[in-house]
Amino acid sequence: MTANKFMRAFKKYRNPYLFISPFFLLFIVFQLFPMVWSFFISFTEWNGMGEAKQVGMKNYVTLYHDYMFWDAVKNTFIYWVSAILLIIPLALLISVLLNYRKLRAKTFFKSVTFFPYVCAAVAMGLIFKMMFDYNAGIINELFGFFGAAPVEWMTSISLSKIPVIVLNVWRNTPWFTMIILSGLLSIPEDYYESARIDGANSLQQFFKITLPSLGSILFFCFIILTVDSWNIFTEPFILKGPSTSNISMFQYMYENSFILFKFGYAAAIGYVLTMILFVLSILQFVLMRKQGEV
Repeated sequence: MTANKFMRAFKKYRNPYLFISPFFLLFIVFQLFPMVWSFFISFTEWNGMGEAKQVGMKNYVTLYHDYMFWDAVKNTFIYWVSAILLIIPLALLISVLLNYRKLRAKTFFKSVTFFPYVCAAVAMGLIFKMMFDYNAGIINELFGFFGAAPVEWMTSISLSKIPVIVLNVWRNTPWFTMIILSGLLSIPEDYYESARIDGANSLQQFFKITLPSLGSILFFCFIILTVDSWNIFTEPFILKGPSTSNISMFQYMYENSFILFKFGYAAAIGYVLTMILFVLSILQFVLMRKQGEV
């Protein structure tokens, strides 16, 4: 009886199921299956050819003692913190300026603001690599103009992360600016009119109206930026410094898989990265729920 009901329901909704089936097929083939398969090979030694050798928890134990892996974790954490502290405040400031009532040529400034995001990441990485070059880079030329000595940005273990951070901020700020700007445009103007009638200045309006109204938008930006920062690859790959000075976890996973052909070890790195993102996302949701934003 249950089978008959199922068949009748399937025949009744056959066309809607057929329309949504491409999504589920693509999800199963390109997302679900790779996730399950990578979890399986994370417990093996496999070079991509032949049969995978079962090694149990060896890959995860090796990760624990791998100083290069921990350098990648530390660098990625720095990229994440710097992105949160720089991109979101900068995007908020730019969006507020673009939303200013008396600003002229808003379309032009919006286009210019969004321009860095549409540029090819690899091309901009190569340009930034030339800009931070020790001998002919424009950054050191500016330092020399003010009487400062040139800096070895790309070959210094302690400074090689700075070009990556600058490029990451430059490329991603426009995207989050547009998201926050859309949130600003949804705030009713009546709120500001009432505040001005009550004598509130611009700063008071920002902290009492704008920021509280953008709570959910900023939380969304926080989540997306966290995922993007822990998955950062192009910037440190193009602006690679000495040894593991600015390598990211995603880049380290890539090098182990497609350069060293240690697919089992790379899969273990990927699942550690997944667990880090999962824990950070849960902590963020718990924090925002306690503050009443979610």
